[in-house]
Amino acid sequence: NNKTAPVTGQQDQNTISLDLMNRMKLHGMAEAFRESLAGTTPQSMTADTFLSMLLAREWDYRAQAAIARLTKNAAFRYKAYIEQIDYATNRGLDRNQMERLATLDFVHKAQNLFITGSSGTGKSYLACALGHEACKRGFR
Repeated sequence: NNKTAPVTGQQDQNTISLDLMNRMKLHGMAEAFRESLAGTTPQSMTADTFLSMLLAREWDYRAQAAIARLTKNAAFRYKAYIEQIDYATNRGLDRNQMERLATLDFVHKAQNLFITGSSGTGKSYLACALGHEACKRGFR
């Protein structure tokens, strides 16, 4: 007794396409395709626009996965981000200097960075924030 609904040719083709995308590890593309099947993608998309959207979603998925992998492997002590640094607290922290450091020019030039200051002023937090920025830009 097979109680499943009959599968139409188009549904079968979509299932095969999704299976192939996942087997080829095109997870971002597969998710975008699933969303299109659910009706969240405009019907007015042309084939080339739809393909472009699928490729862009795959690109974004892989970029985010790479950042997540680099961040996980770095095992940062804090979830710190350059954008979240509090400059209002009087710690002698110069916003312009931090923005220059956030460009990571010192990494490109293979220079060392020493962060100094009193205990409890956020040196480790700043190091983690710079590390996260480096991961976002693809550095290990």
